[in-house]
Amino acid sequence: MKVLGVIPARLHSTRLPRKVLREIAGLPMVVHVHRSARRSLLLTDLLVATDSEEVAAVCRAHGVPALMTSPDHASGTDRLWEVSRARAAEVYVNIQGDEPLVTPGHIERLVTPFLEDPQVQVTTLKIRATPEEVLSRTANKVVSSARGDALYFSRLPIPCDRDGRGGVTYWKHVGLYAYRRAVLETFHALPPSPLEQAERLEQLRLLEHGIPIRVVETDEETIGVDTEEDLRAAEARLAARPQ
Repeated sequence: MKVLGVIPARLHSTRLPRKVLREIAGLPMVVHVHRSARRSLLLTDLLVATDSEEVAAVCRAHGVPALMTSPDHASGTDRLWEVSRARAAEVYVNIQGDEPLVTPGHIERLVTPFLEDPQVQVTTLKIRATPEEVLSRTANKVVSSARGDALYFSRLPIPCDRDGRGGVTYWKHVGLYAYRRAVLETFHALPPSPLEQAERLEQLRLLEHGIPIRVVETDEETIGVDTEEDLRAAEARLAARPQ
């Protein structure tokens, strides 16, 4: 199976400007993401997809393949769609450009369901949420069916422990995905859906149109870098990793 890893890297972000080029331990964050992801043996190829000549130049300087894409894309998934039109693969892995702690284990969990079940269309990851993450609107939560497919994603704590009995397990959504090529075509062709617009979570567009998302558990923590605090935490975590 040909599996293409794609790192969408948009330069202009609202919460942390120019974050994909911010340095962590002396290297731009997007370079860290590429170096971490390329350790996976399941990726046939790996590239950065960007709308910025500056990002592309930095990638080239560090030996990272980069593909220029349209500045008009509303999401990283749309950027993957454009890549899929130029680079053929059976599965496309969306490795966010602000996830420097991505590991081969994450990619293995994303890709394995495609190898085992031809019906799988999309995969993503979940990890047990901390009490702080359950209450945080910046940590997205997910609930899944007995089969392992997503039922819903929300910024609020789900499920609701109505009677306060406790014992509820909450799962944080880890924003890494893998898609079959046809799903990227479908996603890009559909308009933003009502639930997607309400929660500001693009994956709800697929659920609202009946496209299942397989959710796989991981125990490997990640840090999606959105703030200066996240940047410092990611740097500390990378420094503590065995080389």
